[in-house]
Amino acid sequence: NDQVATDLRLFLMDKIDDLSKLLTVLQQSILKKAEGNSETIMPGFTHLQIAQPVTFGHHLMAWYEMLSRDYSRLQDTKERMSVMPLGSAALSGTRFNIDRELLSKKLGFKEISRNSMDAVSDRDFVLELASSLSIIGIHLSRICEEIIIWSSSQFNYVQLADEVCTGSSIMPQKKNPDMAELIRGGSSKTIANLTGLLSLMKNLPLAYNRDLQDDKEYIFSSVDFSEDSISLLSIIIESIKPNKKKMKEDCFKGQITATDLADYLVEKDMPFRRAHETVGKIVAYAESKNLQIFELDISELSKFSKLIKEDVADYLDPLKTILSRKQIGGTAPSQVKKEIKRAKKVLSQRK
Repeated sequence: NDQVATDLRLFLMDKIDDLSKLLTVLQQSILKKAEGNSETIMPGFTHLQIAQPVTFGHHLMAWYEMLSRDYSRLQDTKERMSVMPLGSAALSGTRFNIDRELLSKKLGFKEISRNSMDAVSDRDFVLELASSLSIIGIHLSRICEEIIIWSSSQFNYVQLADEVCTGSSIMPQKKNPDMAELIRGGSSKTIANLTGLLSLMKNLPLAYNRDLQDDKEYIFSSVDFSEDSISLLSIIIESIKPNKKKMKEDCFKGQITATDLADYLVEKDMPFRRAHETVGKIVAYAESKNLQIFELDISELSKFSKLIKEDVADYLDPLKTILSRKQIGGTAPSQVKKEIKRAKKVLSQRK
């Protein structure tokens, strides 16, 4: 029983190292694409509706941040996994005078287990890794969902290489993002595997039970999927070619600088609640004329508030508003470049 637990820990610690390297490669692919698009403007979305202008590089760096948390969780999981159960024997410990401390060091563990009954029946480390992999799966799925949406003819924000797409069996014009769809769909395995492991463990009394042999099927499946999908997503992202013209065009739709106009009024000492209401009326007026708010004359805008002067122009231009978002975490190209530089340094320090 202790040998099985030891072997599984050793195997999964090696797999965590492999997965961590693959995540780093994926993040490097994202950084390279973000670096080339730190000034590429695109609409940012909430509720899948045009919200505020951002840069494509900033959006890509959001993916980087998601994966950074995944990397961190894997390292934490490995830290707690690095406990050697060998010497616990069946459940009560061994009578043979072995040096468990020395054995632990030779096998690469950081600690030894302190209770033999817990050591042979503990699968928390499997549950924790399965949980981390399910979160990775969710992140990969969300990234792929955006790639799928962006590559659609309705959005036309990105073009994918033929190598990561397939054609239709009946419609010769189709170029389907099947690889991204398979990652999105396959991520459900990691969630199902976690649920299976939790269900497997919830009724088990101490110490070892034969049920525990079924943990391998669940965790091996999640590990295999994660390795394949992370590797494939790196290839997909490297193949992405942004349609900068279409992204920019869409930044002049959806009253995208309405929030900036509200900010302008707040900077003129108008309470935000009132500014929000005022801009709402301006938006309704513009849409009644089938115009964007930046297409309205100053004379029209000033009818809604005497605070609106000629200097409002910089708040209405999507290309200029992103330049003002230069706080840490903001979308301004200058800030995105700083984050890319910082991220490169972080990745270079990984073992």
